[in-house]
Amino acid sequence: MGMVNEFKDFIARGNVMDLAIAVVIGAAFGKIITALVDGIIMPVVGMAMGGTDFSQLFVALDRNDYANLAAAQAAAAPVITYGAFIQTLIDFVLIALVIFLLLKGYKRVRKPVEVVEVAPAEDVLLLREIRDSLRK
Repeated sequence: MGMVNEFKDFIARGNVMDLAIAVVIGAAFGKIITALVDGIIMPVVGMAMGGTDFSQLFVALDRNDYANLAAAQAAAAPVITYGAFIQTLIDFVLIALVIFLLLKGYKRVRKPVEVVEVAPAEDVLLLREIRDSLRK
């Protein structure tokens, strides 16, 4: 029973529970950002670039021409889907930006920790006096 109790104590610690909650919220937040990028941002960027659908941008490594990505994949052609990479990169930048802004806001709201200066010990003061008198 000792190991079971140790495991219960480990799980009951606040930092482990906080970490588990952060992972779940982070996964949900990632899905929200992906939906934002795929559904809103990339279509607007694509329209600004002449109607380009970034999810369909690819390079076929077998040097054949394919009508679209689905046709290349159906032909089992090796492809580099750089459009998907661009979308993932934008996802990452947006997630990093939002986390940065949240942390910046948290630091503003968080109460500063009061720093109490402790007077040096009496023996330290005496040693400083001796040091200063020896310098003269």
